[in-house]
Amino acid sequence: MSNSDIADILKLFADLSELHDGNPFKIKSYAAAAFRIDKMPLKLADLDLEKLEKVEGVGKSIAQKIHEINTTESFTELNDLLNLTPTGVLQIMKIKGLGPKKVELIWKELGVESIGELIYACKENRLAQAKGFGLKTQASVVKQIEFMFVSANKFHYSKVEILANNLLEELNPHFDKNISVCGALRRKMEIVDCVEIIIGDDDFQSAVEIIFNSSILIDPIVDGTTIIGKIENCDVRIYLVRKEEYIQQLFIKTGSENHIEQLAIKELNIQITSEEEIYSKLNLPFIEPELREGLFEIEKAKSGTLKKLIELSDLKGILHNHSTWSDGLNTIEEMANFCIQHHYEYFGIADHSKAAFYAKGLKEDQVLSQHVEIDKLNDKLFPFKIFKGTECDILNDGNLDYSDEILKTFDYVVVSIHSNLKMSEEKAMLRLLKAIENPYTSILGHPTGRLLLIREGYPIDHKKIIDACAANEVVIEINANPYRLDIDWRWIDYALNKNVILSINPDAHECDGLHDMYYGTLIARKGGLYKEMCLNAKSREEITAFFNR
Repeated sequence: MSNSDIADILKLFADLSELHDGNPFKIKSYAAAAFRIDKMPLKLADLDLEKLEKVEGVGKSIAQKIHEINTTESFTELNDLLNLTPTGVLQIMKIKGLGPKKVELIWKELGVESIGELIYACKENRLAQAKGFGLKTQASVVKQIEFMFVSANKFHYSKVEILANNLLEELNPHFDKNISVCGALRRKMEIVDCVEIIIGDDDFQSAVEIIFNSSILIDPIVDGTTIIGKIENCDVRIYLVRKEEYIQQLFIKTGSENHIEQLAIKELNIQITSEEEIYSKLNLPFIEPELREGLFEIEKAKSGTLKKLIELSDLKGILHNHSTWSDGLNTIEEMANFCIQHHYEYFGIADHSKAAFYAKGLKEDQVLSQHVEIDKLNDKLFPFKIFKGTECDILNDGNLDYSDEILKTFDYVVVSIHSNLKMSEEKAMLRLLKAIENPYTSILGHPTGRLLLIREGYPIDHKKIIDACAANEVVIEINANPYRLDIDWRWIDYALNKNVILSINPDAHECDGLHDMYYGTLIARKGGLYKEMCLNAKSREEITAFFNR
């Protein structure tokens, strides 16, 4: 169990305690502990009770709860509160913007005990009329609920990939090379609703037996030639086909409906030996699975302008990262050494600017001190290079958070919006366009501020933003965090057509977060990115010249 999991459980206890009018001091201490634990580099699941009690900021009582969590994934006091709380009320607590006290009012004064009842109460304006709410809050609650409904039973790609790989690892030895993921998962969609696998085997009964004996597939059933089940809480569909049909069915069950329709295939020879052969028969170059959405890939393939997609191995360095100077868990040197071990040529730090006080944003004197540390590390780690960057907040009026005197001390400047996210498209565009036009802006960070399945981004006109970046020679970030993947891949082709360079950035807050470059590369490929148009596919010398220019 990770520190984040432990922190979530302690935070839930604090919220439920407040919901049930618990001790305010105890509530505050558990909420504070949850916040601290989520940021700790020390893995608490590895510690016994005696060591837990010695962890700074934990304390004896909470250490005992963590020990119980490590053993049972919960603790007695939390279970008691869960038993007192209707399941529907627990769902209501997940709505952003509704704290425990507001949920208590909804539950105990309005008599609402489920999401459905809450929507109905909003339709009757009962929530707007309740104390402390109003029409604006009611509208926000309705929007959040609608978003929750749309996002139900959907998962981040990174989660589903792990589940699929676990199943493939178990089944692979039985089916040789005639097994693969397909569908949205093979196309590397950022959100996936199920694991889809196709297997070619001529002994149907034997294949079913093998699959039913899986140690991780839950409650499998046979539906024609498809086996349906679950891994954890994610749906699984396994398609069984004859060996001679395997390649053609893999092709059909991978491409989107639009992709298959546009190819206008009249019939497929079941004797084909590869997907490359299918495209060759259509006089087309091979189209990678992640591109097969029916958007631009076939037109580019026909015109000969389909480029070789970027690979993780093409990336020479990692930009936009956070250290212990702001809200990261590792030092600059630790992260730089991690990059060296993984054969990167350079690393770019971009700690938060001062407006991000909640993330220990750097004041001007701290920026200068950090630069001194980086200079010393560059002498020590040469020829590896650490670039001096910042993730500078775009303020409410579109100005940047530092003066020009400070901005000019950086090698590069990532500009991002972190505050006042609830805004109209007009307001968002005003802020972004002004920031893009600032001569010190190098990279536009996570352009919409979205968190997939958690928070919709603020509305923007993507074409105008990309056009502005083209006019001002600003790079656009592909934020590689699997919860962001922002800019949306659907706009990468437009950016490339406007000659806008993109940068795959992990926005890492710890060494492990640097591995998110993998997910950023997958989504960059999906949008058609090739290495010549990727900032951090440049060598150390090339990117140094780029920043200097």
